[in-house]
Amino acid sequence: MTPATETTFYYTIEKPSVEEFKERGSKFIAYAFPIETVDEFKKQLQQLKKEHPKAVHHCFAYRLGTDGNSFRINDDGEPSGTAGRPILAQIDSKSITNTAIIVVRYFGGTLLGVPGLINAYKTASTLALQVVPVIQKQLEVNYSIHFDYTQMNEVMMVMKQYSCTIISQEMQLFCLIKAGIAKSRLPEVLYLLKELQVDVEKIK
Repeated sequence: MTPATETTFYYTIEKPSVEEFKERGSKFIAYAFPIETVDEFKKQLQQLKKEHPKAVHHCFAYRLGTDGNSFRINDDGEPSGTAGRPILAQIDSKSITNTAIIVVRYFGGTLLGVPGLINAYKTASTLALQVVPVIQKQLEVNYSIHFDYTQMNEVMMVMKQYSCTIISQEMQLFCLIKAGIAKSRLPEVLYLLKELQVDVEKIK
């Protein structure tokens, strides 16, 4: 793989999945899902805590972005290194990013010990990732585009032609679109928008 293609796309999971693993009475329910932001992840975690209020642990790991630096692990009260790290290892073994796994544990009365816990969190995570396809996605850069209502068709044509992701849009006399533009097509899209004389600004 050349460095040029390395930075224009990434691999992630196509959709959320749920799988369960049982070990000596304890139940480990693994939820895997694609995410774009930390806020998205936090909402999912809050949701699962509401759905499983009697679970003893909600352990997790996620990885975001393509530089490999944005990740987090949490053992949520389990012995250090027995939950978050094995969960992250499964995400990394698939070479995927923008992916999170939360494993909800119901205690079954028998202590599993460190090796048993590592195996349980690893297995639950593996099962959740096994049932969902890995897909290739274009790496996008977000821009806000300001334009006059009369230019709407021309701007939308560029968005459609280059498969830009519309994040939000406000359509009045003066319009504002926030869109994700594929990194690989960025020069072309920006050139076309400049030709239309619309105001384009990169979102920080």
